[in-house]
Amino acid sequence: MPVPVINRILLVEDDVSMAAVYRSYLTGLDYQIHHEDTGKGALDAMSREQFDGILLDLSLPDMNGLEILQKVNEQDLQIEVIVTTGDCSMNTAIEAMQLGARDYLVKPFSKDRLVTTLKNTFDNQKLKRIVETYKEEIDRHNFCGFIGSSLPMQRVYQVIDSAASSKATIFITGESGTGKEVCAEAVHQRSERNNAPFIALNCGAIPKDLIESEIFGHVKGSFTGAVKDRDGAASAAQGGTLFLDEICEMELALQSKLLRFLQTGTLQKVGSDKTEKVDVRIICASNKDPLAEVQAGNFREDLYYRLHVLPIHLPPLRERENDVIEIATSFLTQYAKEESKDFKGFDVECELILSNYDWPGNVRQLQNVIRNIVVLHNGEQVTQSMLPAPLDNYSQSNRILSKPTITPSIAQEYSVQPDVEKAAGDKLAELIKPMPEVEREVIERAIDLCGGNIPTAAHYLQVSAATIYRKRNSWKEADRNPN
Repeated sequence: MPVPVINRILLVEDDVSMAAVYRSYLTGLDYQIHHEDTGKGALDAMSREQFDGILLDLSLPDMNGLEILQKVNEQDLQIEVIVTTGDCSMNTAIEAMQLGARDYLVKPFSKDRLVTTLKNTFDNQKLKRIVETYKEEIDRHNFCGFIGSSLPMQRVYQVIDSAASSKATIFITGESGTGKEVCAEAVHQRSERNNAPFIALNCGAIPKDLIESEIFGHVKGSFTGAVKDRDGAASAAQGGTLFLDEICEMELALQSKLLRFLQTGTLQKVGSDKTEKVDVRIICASNKDPLAEVQAGNFREDLYYRLHVLPIHLPPLRERENDVIEIATSFLTQYAKEESKDFKGFDVECELILSNYDWPGNVRQLQNVIRNIVVLHNGEQVTQSMLPAPLDNYSQSNRILSKPTITPSIAQEYSVQPDVEKAAGDKLAELIKPMPEVEREVIERAIDLCGGNIPTAAHYLQVSAATIYRKRNSWKEADRNPN
């Protein structure tokens, strides 16, 4: 059976007899009560101990209970507060709620009222913690250098978290510009090796006759130009992570030496007959399909299976839903600050173009586009006219600016009739709903269809779950304050 959760409650009540009544109400339930009869005593108790909730009388002999509520707010204490008062003034209750109280009870109140209020309060607290955990671990917008909250990237973040603690070799694949080195660094940062070196080596950028020396090192006189002994990347990464980018560019002869290094954990410097033991975690990456390279005879099959233990595939930017705007906005903010420009965001037409462009160069291309815009232009918003080639003419040939087609079922659901152009005046107001209303109906309907699962609804709506949470909060606020 599950162990019951004991919620610790600070009871702040100057009337000793009333405090005894409240204690009796909660006897036998999963609550641990600590009583204080003054405001000072309550503040002292909060400084010494941790409480899950406060049952707070607003009329205390030494201070107003609202002052204690203010302290809880200022110190950002994660405590649920329920105020109790004999003053049934709605203004008092509203002021308490504005200061962060979860609920209020007007004296005298029954046992059932108290127990129900506490249960609802702690159920809400539990739900809030679940949502915070979701936002931290599932709905992440930033992760170890990555930006983006799309479902494909959430899956990447989860794989990185799971793989980081392992010693197994990781093979990262993805198109150029998708962030393979960022991924490798993220694995390193989340691992227990994060205090040791992270050494990155691009196998495709080093001359073939030097790459063995770059990885394993060499001794003096082993080849022309080797004027002294030199450690390679494998030795430099001792205790940490060695990242071999573009591994499929490595020559077959060196692949056999790399395989031996992986199997034995020992290396032999160029020109030396001695072996050295090293402890490194290997992460490799390629923008090619490694299995296709094996089938083509360019990559050793045994090395492929030795490296391809924990695969991570980075999706291209065109498959990352709404991440384009999140990433573009982050780059815009960064570069505008560096260049002392006034940019704050993108206009609607520009966002449409950025969102619908295929980005063959992925995040690297997007980064260069934003840098170009910030260096060459200025203004509060990026407009279409500021976009460099090939995006400057993109809207003229792309589907995003073509006239949308409305299916009969959608037209009927949202009151868009075929003869809408013939209507006029008040008739149009009856036939056409404002976009905010339509948007709310679409989102709420999607959530209902997904059984209340907001992340799933966000996936099918192709927006981030955080966007839906923000909109629903704004709707609730508007419903509470219609004026």
